[in-house]
Amino acid sequence: MFVRVLSTLAVLVLAANASGCGTAPAKFDGSVYRDGKVAFRVGDVPGGWHKVDVDDAALAFRDDRGSSVLVNAQCGLRAEDVPLLALTNQLIMGTTEREYVKEEVLQFDRREARHTILRAKLDGVPLVWDIFVMKKDGCVYDLVFVAPSDRFEQGRESFERFATGFHTLAEGS
Repeated sequence: MFVRVLSTLAVLVLAANASGCGTAPAKFDGSVYRDGKVAFRVGDVPGGWHKVDVDDAALAFRDDRGSSVLVNAQCGLRAEDVPLLALTNQLIMGTTEREYVKEEVLQFDRREARHTILRAKLDGVPLVWDIFVMKKDGCVYDLVFVAPSDRFEQGRESFERFATGFHTLAEGS
């Protein structure tokens, strides 16, 4: 699953026409995402972000600067014993020349989460990744921002506001 998310990011970041990637079966009202038992709220979606439909993520956005955002939730994976570092590393499989800028564990939606910023190449293209990974109530949540190296700082603050506004919701709430 995580390798498919990486492939989806590669398509969004590297492809010229990323908006035709598939269809999303779930509902997103601009702040709340619902798909079966998975439900969560995200922070404000910046005006420059355009929602795109992809098969391998709950939510995906692209901006006019070539940056991409993916939010994914996987439940029932038996990931309770998988460390957050290993889950993060699964998201960046296939990248090369990794340079970690920031690695920290922080509170995220009342749970411990791993926050990682790194520079890496994907298919030879230098990119910067901003990743939050959290496990909660039998689910793994990934929020990922990927941008060309020269455009990362322009979108990082917006992404982190969006990500830190993330909260899981109880079914039916």
